[in-house]
Amino acid sequence: MSAVSSNSFARSNTAVGLFFMLPAAAFLLCFLTYPLGLGVWLGFTDAKIGRDGIFIGIENYQALARDSVFWMAVYNTVLYTFIASVLKFGFGLWLALILNEHLPFKSFFRAIILLPWVVPTVLSALAFWWIYDAQFSILSWSLMQIGWIDGPINFLGDPNNARASVIAANVWRGIPFVAISLLAGLQTIPQSLHEAASLDGATGWQRFRFITLPMLTPIIAVVMTFSVLFTFTDFQLIYVLTKGGPVNATHLMATLSFQRGIPGGQLGEGAAIAVAMIPFLLASILFSFFGLQRRKWQQGGQD
Repeated sequence: MSAVSSNSFARSNTAVGLFFMLPAAAFLLCFLTYPLGLGVWLGFTDAKIGRDGIFIGIENYQALARDSVFWMAVYNTVLYTFIASVLKFGFGLWLALILNEHLPFKSFFRAIILLPWVVPTVLSALAFWWIYDAQFSILSWSLMQIGWIDGPINFLGDPNNARASVIAANVWRGIPFVAISLLAGLQTIPQSLHEAASLDGATGWQRFRFITLPMLTPIIAVVMTFSVLFTFTDFQLIYVLTKGGPVNATHLMATLSFQRGIPGGQLGEGAAIAVAMIPFLLASILFSFFGLQRRKWQQGGQD
């Protein structure tokens, strides 16, 4: 084949590839790029529901810097994301290791464990809303029956209890995603490595520390990146359970943005809160992805 025909063939393949990418590019442009750009623009305006806004620069962000409710939402979001992500990783890894063993009815348990993840978030939140009910909570009733408490627990009416309750609900819902993803990663680790280490006298912890964990870190990086993103931007669970209460104790940046922008009518301020989430999301992605991809850790060494 001549050089001219080779170049023509390569160009034709490139054109075909670009043609097939056009639908996906158009979808991303319409449903991702445009809304993001519009949100950034609205954050610099005083737009309200029912009227167009005018450009006011960084006044919305200056107002947020003096807003104690906004800073509480930032604190709640960081706390919620950190604790929930750590717990989901710990329990998810534990479940993945168990499901990776030779257990009876292993396929059945793998299917059952996915149920919290596949059930719609609103239905999960409604179930937890009943579990946390101030008067008819099955959890409070069970604890009273065994004599651990004297009266119903105010799960959603006390600020600290409410924070712990929504974190518990998020952890319950997110563990299956982490567990099944890590289980898929465990399936790719050659069993011969563990057998060779066992012959060399390695303990179970040493095999986990120097074989399983280093080879699983690329999967952990991807899984935890998505877990952090899902948790940081959580909206449905919080809105159904508490709507940010009591006294803004469970407001996340996503729920506060919605409250200010839609029910409150302050589109510019709500958009500014949403845009303020971007640096936190970028920092979370960089930390969870690049931090977990350290080469020395993957090789079993020290940083």
